[in-house]
Amino acid sequence: MKVTTIPGLTFSVQIEEVNDRDAVGGLICYLASLYRLDPQTSARHLIRRSRIPGSAAEMRNEFHRDGIQAFRRLDQATA
Repeated sequence: MKVTTIPGLTFSVQIEEVNDRDAVGGLICYLASLYRLDPQTSARHLIRRSRIPGSAAEMRNEFHRDGIQAFRRLDQATA
C-alpha cells in the first residue's frame, strides 16, 4: 500500500493506493482512494475511489498541476 498526503490551507488530501500482483507480475487487484483529512480531528472522509490502474498517479498529478483550484473543487464537491 502506498499513501501520499498533500497538505492544503484548510484541509489535507490523502491518496491511498493498493496494488497487488501475483508471482509472475499479473495484476490481482488495484484500488485508489482519495480522502479529505479534517485538520482538527484527523478524521478521513472518502471523496473518490477508483479501480482503474494508474488513477492514483492521475489524482496526484491533478493536485500538483492545478494547485489550490483542485482543493477548491474538492471543497465544493464535499460541502
